Amino acid sequence: MFLLLALLIGVISGLRTMTAPAAVAWGAALGWFDVSQTPLAFMGYHWTPWIFTVLAVIELIADQLPSTPSRKVPMQFGARIVSGALSGAAIGAASSLLFGGLIAGVIGAVIGTYGGAAARSRLAASFGKDLPAALIEDAVAVIGAVLIVGAVA
Repeated sequence: MFLLLALLIGVISGLRTMTAPAAVAWGAALGWFDVSQTPLAFMGYHWTPWIFTVLAVIELIADQLPSTPSRKVPMQFGARIVSGALSGAAIGAASSLLFGGLIAGVIGAVIGTYGGAAARSRLAASFGKDLPAALIEDAVAVIGAVLIVGAVA
């Protein structure tokens, strides 16, 4: 179950890079799951969720700008993979599956990156503009992240 949740949080990273680590950090900081005895203990520190939340909000705003590069360019894609790895590893670590969670998070990030781009393109085409598709993707990412982290608890 934890590996499935790690894969799913990776998918969220593929949709929105900072939303997944923000949600995972909040779950760890609120004591929903314990990562304190792992190399990812910093995810449960007092300031970590706040930092990731600020980054997530900035990303949600920046994503609406026409100058924002594609999620599939190397820099953006790499950040999503790292985010998926971190978030998946933290969820995996909650059940002593740190490395398995890391791998599942990376796989999920790849799926979320390509699948999210395809879904958003189709939605944008059906709406005739990108903004409604972007807002739907934002909602899916935020709600999905909360539900996934809540399921880890």
